[in-house]
Amino acid sequence: MKKFFGLLLALAVGGLALAQGAMVRVAHLSPDAPAVDILVNGQRTITGLAFKEVTPYLPLPAAKVRVQVVPTGQSSPVVIDAELDLREGIYYTVAATGFLAQIRPQVYTDALAGLFPRAGYARVRVVHTSPDAPAVDVAVKGGPVLFGNLPFPRAGQYLVVPAGRYDLEVRVAGTSTVALDLPGVVLESGKTYTVFAVGSVKAGTLTVVPVVDAAALGGNR
Repeated sequence: MKKFFGLLLALAVGGLALAQGAMVRVAHLSPDAPAVDILVNGQRTITGLAFKEVTPYLPLPAAKVRVQVVPTGQSSPVVIDAELDLREGIYYTVAATGFLAQIRPQVYTDALAGLFPRAGYARVRVVHTSPDAPAVDVAVKGGPVLFGNLPFPRAGQYLVVPAGRYDLEVRVAGTSTVALDLPGVVLESGKTYTVFAVGSVKAGTLTVVPVVDAAALGGNR
């Protein structure tokens, strides 16, 4: 289980006050990597983050921030060492992607600040993080494509759709070949979602991880 240490300390990294800043969450999307700890400017801020886990958003200064990823409880090897240039008022997802031998960070900008779907609608995007899967289309089962030709490790744009229950499918891009059925996907009114496509095609572990990014009446925001 992930734990959060000294968040207020992390907020003041480099002596900066929290008055304003950026919002950052971390996602472990490397299918063969062990649980990891996240260091922010040398401070062990998140521990025990396992594959398919996504943290809540953490407030951080709008500044250059160093993020390092190490196996849980260890100081080495540092499998990711990246400097992020965080901007004021922007939401970010920092994802560990790829197989462990080629693990690397992907930084996605999440279009969330002040944006909520109107009543009866939801916003959703898909992020392709399966390292051995081809480019994909995400479509309504037997129907139109919602997100087309999405390659690893790209994120699609947010799409506003009527709230409700959807039977979806992940297809090999440009074909009718179904790689993964997604029955009964529920998108609630007023909420914004990211659906991460994760796992390995070769290992037979391809799946999705849906996450609520924000909600008009409270939520993970």
